[in-house]
Amino acid sequence: MIKRLLIANRGEIAVRIIRTCRELGIKTVAVYSTADQDCLHVRLADKAVCIGPPPSPQSYLNRDNLLMAAINTNSDAIHPGVGFLSETAAFARLVRDNGLIFIGPDPDVIDLLGDKVQARKTAQEFGLPITPGTATAIADPDTACKAALDLGFPVIIKAASGGGGKGMRIVRTEAELAENFALAAAEAEANFGDKRVYIERFLENPRHVELQLLADGNGKVAVLGERDCSVQKHHQKLIEESPSPGVTAAMRKRMSKGAIRLFQELKYQGAGTIEFLVEGNAFYFMEVNARIQVEHPVSELITNTDIIREQILACTEARMELDPAAVQINGWAIECRINALTPGRITRLEVPGGPGVRFDSFLYAGYIVPPHYDSMVAKLVVHAPSRDRALRRMERALSELCIEGIKTNRQEQQYIIEENVFRSGNFGNAYYKQTFSTP
Repeated sequence: MIKRLLIANRGEIAVRIIRTCRELGIKTVAVYSTADQDCLHVRLADKAVCIGPPPSPQSYLNRDNLLMAAINTNSDAIHPGVGFLSETAAFARLVRDNGLIFIGPDPDVIDLLGDKVQARKTAQEFGLPITPGTATAIADPDTACKAALDLGFPVIIKAASGGGGKGMRIVRTEAELAENFALAAAEAEANFGDKRVYIERFLENPRHVELQLLADGNGKVAVLGERDCSVQKHHQKLIEESPSPGVTAAMRKRMSKGAIRLFQELKYQGAGTIEFLVEGNAFYFMEVNARIQVEHPVSELITNTDIIREQILACTEARMELDPAAVQINGWAIECRINALTPGRITRLEVPGGPGVRFDSFLYAGYIVPPHYDSMVAKLVVHAPSRDRALRRMERALSELCIEGIKTNRQEQQYIIEENVFRSGNFGNAYYKQTFSTP
């Protein structure tokens, strides 16, 4: 077992990793920008190192500063958390080349899966269906136009190295194509340093469903059920639940079969998520996230698994305590992302409790939420024997949650949880826009 682990991230996910490390007997090193010196993860870690000023390129994306922090604190491993450098193969190689363990898959696997065009080809080779689209990246608008006409409108332009809705444009007519192609390519280059894009047929209102997997790199792969992430605002997830109301046991079995084969062939190591679009009884591979996901708690609750623990064991000892054959889905879990709409000082914080309620956050009374980073400040998660009971439990938990001093989206989450279409379970990823957007 490693003795000391540096967490190359901040906030809620850093707190989450620290808690598991403490149970494993691993010392932790937090890193922080000058804007985060009072953040909870800094207080909880055994040691903390300042890595730069607030802008991410000078701190949380500064590979050299992160590496030197790890070396200077005698860390054995680096956990990249979520976002920032978590899926950057060059950073993973830098970590390994300097004798440290990267808590994630092999850099070559990250490279393969990070290129969305190549990932589609790889997934198809191992039996996962893909949405009709271009087999290669598109370099110019004329080629894009021909591809779109072959596929049939509407189409969606996507960044080849993308994620999070960046470098993505929906195109419904030939006349709109050239402008949207240029915009998507420019946005992709600005966000990912890669202007390549590809084109898929656009599905109007599919479900966004993802499988949570854990693998030890030696052929042992566990599937911890699926999550439904269809409630999205501007391509950003708001609510996740597991299992999905739209996935049958037969579909789950078919998804899992292809997913397990893919991870075995890749000799995948650690935690990973395969994302799908689901339309009726059909599902289509979208991408692999080669890291832990923000929404992992719902999978933990329905399978009684510490995913961070298994991820660390898989990457540091090439083993998992989890028996894939013993995984069972029990009950229903729902997660609401609590986002800060304004920065500011937390003047009052009252956290929900009671049976089946979990609150993952880095907030505390007196803490000043900075304006520099992702808006998510907490995850409110509930677990219950059925979806109906989980919804009622989330209603109760949201009503108990009190965060004062900043504006949050708590009320918006209450509206969604109580809304009839959401309660019915019959919705896709256009749900939020169709239900809550004003004309």
